[in-house]
Amino acid sequence: MRWWDIEPVMALELELFPEDAWSPAMYWSELAETHPGGTRHYTVAETPDGAITGYAGLMAVGAEGDVQTIAVAPGHQGTGLGATLLAGLVEESARRGCEELLLEVRVDNLRAQRLYERFGFQPVGVRRGYYQPADVDALVMRLDHPTYHPEHESKDPDHG
Repeated sequence: MRWWDIEPVMALELELFPEDAWSPAMYWSELAETHPGGTRHYTVAETPDGAITGYAGLMAVGAEGDVQTIAVAPGHQGTGLGATLLAGLVEESARRGCEELLLEVRVDNLRAQRLYERFGFQPVGVRRGYYQPADVDALVMRLDHPTYHPEHESKDPDHG
């Protein structure tokens, strides 16, 4: 992801997460940390004509990684793109030496939870009222010793 991706990412962000979307300033701040040696890694998925169909972000500090965001455009959900984006974050966290990878997911987002479980993430706690202003709880999930497993990149329309 580069600075010129922020505008189309924001359009998708607002479509997918209308109640708790990140701001452009948050993405600018995150991208400022993607330099060599930085703590962030962001990627976008694009169609051949350059339209953004998904994006994902990772924070890695020391031995701990955290999935910051992952999103797939509605017309591309169920194609395996979510699994591909997640696999990229897992691989990047392993490359950076992370011993664990954490994430938060809405308790009502069962589809995403199934994807994370396929990758070996396990529930470790709940953050009450994490998603605001909707006041929705977040399920905290952890993957110990992240590695890259290409078999997780299912093209099954019920996953990803």
